[in-house]
This record gives sequence, C-alpha cells and structure tokens, in this order.
Amino acid sequence: MVRPYAVKGGVKRKKREEVYDDEEIEATISTLENNTYKEEGKDKEEEEEIDRDETTMESELAGIPIAPSSSSVKKSKSGIVFVLERASLEVGKVGKTYQLLNSDEHSNFLKKHGKNPADYRPDIAHQALLAILDSPLNKAGRLQAVYVKTEKGVLFEVKPHCRMPRTFKRFCGIMLQLLQKLSITATGKREKLLRVIANPVTRHLPLNSRKIGLSHSSPKLVQLKEYVNAASDDMNLVFVVGAMSHGKINNDYTDDFISVSGYPLSAACCIGRICNALELKWKIL
Repeated sequence: MVRPYAVKGGVKRKKREEVYDDEEIEATISTLENNTYKEEGKDKEEEEEIDRDETTMESELAGIPIAPSSSSVKKSKSGIVFVLERASLEVGKVGKTYQLLNSDEHSNFLKKHGKNPADYRPDIAHQALLAILDSPLNKAGRLQAVYVKTEKGVLFEVKPHCRMPRTFKRFCGIMLQLLQKLSITATGKREKLLRVIANPVTRHLPLNSRKIGLSHSSPKLVQLKEYVNAASDDMNLVFVVGAMSHGKINNDYTDDFISVSGYPLSAACCIGRICNALELKWKIL
C-alpha cells in the first residue's frame, strides 16, 4: 500500500523549542538591563543639553533681566524680599463674564452690591510690581522673591525674572487667569512665573531674615538710608508694604514697624525709596 502524501494546509510540524540554561538567562537579563540603563543615561544627557540650550535662549530674550553670574552670587550674602499686603485683586461676575473688579469700570456694579468702589484698586498692586521688577536691584540679582496677598487672603508668588504687563488692561487679564487657574506658565516653557501658594507667608520667607513693616501710622520715623546701612550684611531684609488705598497692614509677623516719611506715600513710592537705599548700600549703579 502506497503511503499517502501530506495534504496542504494540514497540521505543521512543531518547531523544536530551544532550551537555555539558567546561567544564559541571567546573562541575557543583565545585558538587557545594562542597555536600558545606557539608553536612559543618554536620554538624561540629551534632556540636560536641551535645558542648557533653553536657559541660554531665555537669557538672550529681550526685556527679561539676565541672571547674575556665579561670582556675583557668591559675593552677595544677603538679598531682599517684598511682601505686598491687602492687594485689591477680586474677581466678580459682571454680566455673563468674570472680570477683575476695579473702581473705574465697575463702579455701578459695586454700588449695586453694597460695596465701596474706593476699596477696589488693583492698579496699586500693578504699579508696585512694576516698581519692584523694573528696579536695578532686581536686575542685579539681589531680589529673592515677591509675594502678594490679596484682601481675601489669597497668597501668590511672583518670580523675580517675570516680565509684568505694562498696560493695566493686560495686567487685569493676567490676574484674572491667575486667580482662576492658580498659576501662570511661561510661554514655551514649563516654569510657573506666577503661582498661588499656601498661607501663611512666613513659611516661605528665608530663615535668616528681618521682617520690616511700613506704615505712615507708625510712630517710628526713620531715615531709610541709615536704617538699611545699619542692617547686617548676612541678614535678608523682608519689607512688607501695603497695596491698598487706605488702612494699614497686618504687622503680627513683622520684627519692626517703621515709617519712611512724614507724609502718606503710595506703595510704588515706598518701594522706590527702599530700592534706592539698598542700591546705594550695595553699590548698584
């Protein structure tokens, strides 16, 4: 009897399974792990190179102050921190949209809800931030941080290299976005230039710091130039300035409470005097 041929499409022969020793398996796993570690190391090196390129590009952008060199940072042992208290930054729903309330545009709306329009002055915080961020003190790298606390108790941080909008309308748009989304990210970067942080502000201040509150109602009238010159070079100075139209700041956490003039001054004017006195002390031209 003739042996029948195998029909096409039938059961294929099983391939012989390769058998490996335990030593060979361990060697294979170790080589794979080494390769993955090498690839991860390459990826990290590439990411570091990209970060270096981004930092160099950021320092060359127009309008953004260049970061101080490493030599100047080593020499400077102390810095300055500004805290703007009671800033009038409140969001309200006017019609169908949310807006940052101010006395010029929303006077009728505020009166209708039984509020005093004179209390809603976000322009004071805008002028104060411009005075701080545009100062030679900041461009020299001596400004460590800026904190703003609103009348409602919301605390947020402003990075020293942040470029604040020049026009009041754009400033209101930025503040509205910040209070709704809790942070503002730089264009094309992952860095948060403005972000809402947890209270109280004292948990974010440097350890070796002297907290100084400013108010016209303070009985201690000082000559600001002599006052900052008497401070230690190793001490960080924290100036607490009010960003409201009237009233005084909360001085519960301040070490000293002073007045820099016999006349009531605006927040931007007080900040200008502080920056000028410190620039003369640290010889910043």
